[in-house]
Amino acid sequence: MQDTALSHYGNWFGVILWILIYGLFLLFIPFYKKSQRKPATAYMAFILAYALEMFGIPMSMYIISWILGRNLPDGILWGHTLNAYIGHSGMYICIVLNIIGGIIIILGWKQIYQDYWRHEEGQGKLVTGGIYKYIRHPQYTGFLLMTLGMLFEWATLPLLIMYPILVILYLRLAKKEEADMLAEFGDAYHQYMKVTNRFLPNFWKRG
Repeated sequence: MQDTALSHYGNWFGVILWILIYGLFLLFIPFYKKSQRKPATAYMAFILAYALEMFGIPMSMYIISWILGRNLPDGILWGHTLNAYIGHSGMYICIVLNIIGGIIIILGWKQIYQDYWRHEEGQGKLVTGGIYKYIRHPQYTGFLLMTLGMLFEWATLPLLIMYPILVILYLRLAKKEEADMLAEFGDAYHQYMKVTNRFLPNFWKRG
């Protein structure tokens, strides 16, 4: 039975393709500040671990076997961990969250590129339109949604440890950027914060 569970590993083309596809989303965020690099690095580490666990080698199985001194069956902190509880729904949840997260990242990039990232040209302004009308950090929300979707599909030990770290890093980055925006735009950004949430849209605040 375990041989069957291991049969889909060793697909290194899948590993590389997965890393390239999800790594492309990092092109939609700026890297002109050092504070933005650590969360991006953590995101890529999560993607790498997921790709290796899904297509390459069952790292979790080896780690758990080394700690416990015995092998655990597929679904116990390695492989399709949630299959026993939600079946193949995890795969569909992963697809949906990945699509939503990707769209949010691209929409956020489009809006902020037009209105703020050209700041060096003197065209930077406070971004409150488009998706930013409802949420202050849509791109970070997108990254967290995509990685959360991967957990539903493949909730292995390394990923369960890494996801809370990823959330904390993006939370700290969001708070730092908000402090920078308050220093730059003052009361205008303070008023904007009153009608938006950090990561989740709050439509009734706009009302």
